[in-house]
Amino acid sequence: MNNDSRRNESAEEALKQIVDGFNRFRNEVYPAQQELFKQLAHEQIPRAMFITCADSRVAPELITQSSPGDLFVSRNVGNVVPPYGQMMGGVSTAIEFAVLALNVQHIIICGHSDCGAMKAVLAPETLDSLPTVKAWLRHAEVAKIVVEDNCGCCDDKLAMMTEENVIAQLQHLATHPSVASRLARGELFIHGWVYDIETARIRAYDSETNEFRQIGEGPLPMATPRARYPGRNAS
Repeated sequence: MNNDSRRNESAEEALKQIVDGFNRFRNEVYPAQQELFKQLAHEQIPRAMFITCADSRVAPELITQSSPGDLFVSRNVGNVVPPYGQMMGGVSTAIEFAVLALNVQHIIICGHSDCGAMKAVLAPETLDSLPTVKAWLRHAEVAKIVVEDNCGCCDDKLAMMTEENVIAQLQHLATHPSVASRLARGELFIHGWVYDIETARIRAYDSETNEFRQIGEGPLPMATPRARYPGRNAS
């Protein structure tokens, strides 16, 4: 069997597994949750917006054990949030819709271990054949500069880059007017997480101590700035 035949066979098998999975969902999972899906058919009231990487190993609903309708998920290469006004595309649209239309109270930006996007930012020559990806990841350039200027002797630059990128995207998130206004009133809470694929641990950014701490060890770390106009309603 030549390589083309193997490739075609592999592609067919991959699609079959996906279709088989849908059939199992439709015939086994759906009947047990039919009432939930009937409720969701006409309305969504998600608990949080979850912005994470498009990496296939990161499954937000799985790692948070959330049900359909619980998370409003936005995924892209590098869990990037462009600053407001620079790229009014899918991520900015999703944020505006989540905050103003769905009234989510939490936005979580979640990076992860072994992130190919962060590896690429640290080695930009690997992106020469991927111009669109290269342009997109310029939104993570600030994290690279922070790491190179301040963590030159760090043993694990990728881990530092992943954390700094989450912080950078939190800062970008706060430039969106809908987010900034609700943060100022204390009606929105933002969180920066890094998920470790191998250990299933999550480290969360604590803006008070300016460090990442493991979730489950002490109080939940929070990245939300202090509200300046608490209790005020929008006019």
